[in-house]
Amino acid sequence: MSTARNLERAIMPDKDARIRDHLRRAGIDEASAQAAIEIDVALQKWRRRVMKRELGQRALADLGLSIDLAQLDVLLAVRAPEGEFDDAAACAEDAETMVSTVAARLRIDPSRASRIASDLIRMGLIRRAVSQQDARRSVLELTPPGAEIVSAVRAYKFLVLGSFLRDWSAEEIALFLPLLDRFSAWSDRAVQHSPEVAERVAELRKALAVLPAENLG
Repeated sequence: MSTARNLERAIMPDKDARIRDHLRRAGIDEASAQAAIEIDVALQKWRRRVMKRELGQRALADLGLSIDLAQLDVLLAVRAPEGEFDDAAACAEDAETMVSTVAARLRIDPSRASRIASDLIRMGLIRRAVSQQDARRSVLELTPPGAEIVSAVRAYKFLVLGSFLRDWSAEEIALFLPLLDRFSAWSDRAVQHSPEVAERVAELRKALAVLPAENLG
């Protein structure tokens, strides 16, 4: 922690004192508690920017595209870039994409995925085709213009990200990537509490239970 941050904490009231106490009683040391709080601050700032889709909006504007972000998402879900979705079969050579596949990849309602896909079909950016695995099934494919849009947007994203990472040393990147991959799994443990954390959660729940019902939404 920086000297400035230490000084700030020394002269400012600690708004997270109760949270720190819960962490301490769960066996989490002060350094880890402080790291968790500071990481959350950074993540919340990042989340707000991601929620606004600033990079995606800028890409569409800079590339002169008239589609919206929801339509771009569906194009990307049909293209299914390697590693971008949890669907392990997405990158297989014989992989086929249906409306239900798009809905699952984007975690949206199938009816919404179907509506957006229909719009993109009318725009000539995707097309329906007959499945090679089951002739009764309809699949989605990018048309050449749709594929060009996906390629251009992905190139834009990597130009921006690559330009940012250009200022990083090889050692920093080599250290960052495995740590980021490791950190990205932290939320998976949110449903697997240790006994100490489970005890703290139960205490928090008990404290909230005495609040008037109208305060709980």
